[in-house]
Order: sequence, then C-alpha cells, then structure tokens
Amino acid sequence: MVKNSFISVLTREEKEENKGSKGSVEFQVFSFTNKIRRLTSHLELHKKDFFSQRGLRKILGKRQRLLTYLSKKNRVRYKKFIGQLDIREPKTR
Repeated sequence: MVKNSFISVLTREEKEENKGSKGSVEFQVFSFTNKIRRLTSHLELHKKDFFSQRGLRKILGKRQRLLTYLSKKNRVRYKKFIGQLDIREPKTR
C-alpha cells in the first residue's frame, strides 16, 4: 500500500497554538479534512471498498456539523479557516 503524505495547511505557529487544544473546533475540522483527503485517495485506487466509503460519509457529516457550529459562533474565523483549508463553503438550503 502506498502511503500519501499530505502537507498540512496550518503553519507552525498555529500547530503549536493548537497543540494544547486538540478539542478545539478548528483542530477537529483540520484532522477530519486530512482523514477525508487520505480516504479519498484510497478510494480512487479501491473503488469497491464500501466500508471505507461509509466511513468517509460519516467523517464528512461530522466535519459538516462542526463547520456549521463554527459558522454560527464566529463567521469571520469560519471564513478565514475555510480559506486556509481550501475547502468549499457548504450550500445553504
């Protein structure tokens, strides 16, 4: 199995800042984003791995809920964080 290395989006200062706060919303979203990218590359190779597809959908839902929470709490921080992670803003209903 080939392991993909992903370059972290957060700078060193932000990592050190978040080192003590692994429960923060930003850190959790960041770790979910890395898992999503890793699972996506895995699923490109293994198209019929349905258990990984299910895990990916669960992680996507968790990240979506956390991003919704962050957008309600602090819209400016949310916009900045979305830009750093280079992910799209979810569609609103």
